Amino acid sequence: MENHDEVLQAWTKKLLEAFEIADIDVDVNAVLSLAGVAAHSIVRPAAPVTTFVAGLAAGLAAGMGQTSEANAMAAALGMAKKLAAAEAPTAPAATDTPNPAGN
Repeated sequence: MENHDEVLQAWTKKLLEAFEIADIDVDVNAVLSLAGVAAHSIVRPAAPVTTFVAGLAAGLAAGMGQTSEANAMAAALGMAKKLAAAEAPTAPAATDTPNPAGN
């Protein structure tokens, strides 16, 4: 039986071949990391939307010749991850927490 990584790699390869972009190297771990940050920082459905928009932005940048495919993907994933992380709820400051001892 295949593990999740093997199944995901095979699925990614199948998608790339179907879209006739099999020569593109997708950093699956970076995409999953972005999805995790978006899901936990915003709301769970933000994960697929965020990864889609980042991928679209990368594709447009590379397609317009602004940069290489690898640089476009890295920049788009990095920017989206930074934006999503900035949306994370902040923990209350230590001084805002009541002292259980009443001091």
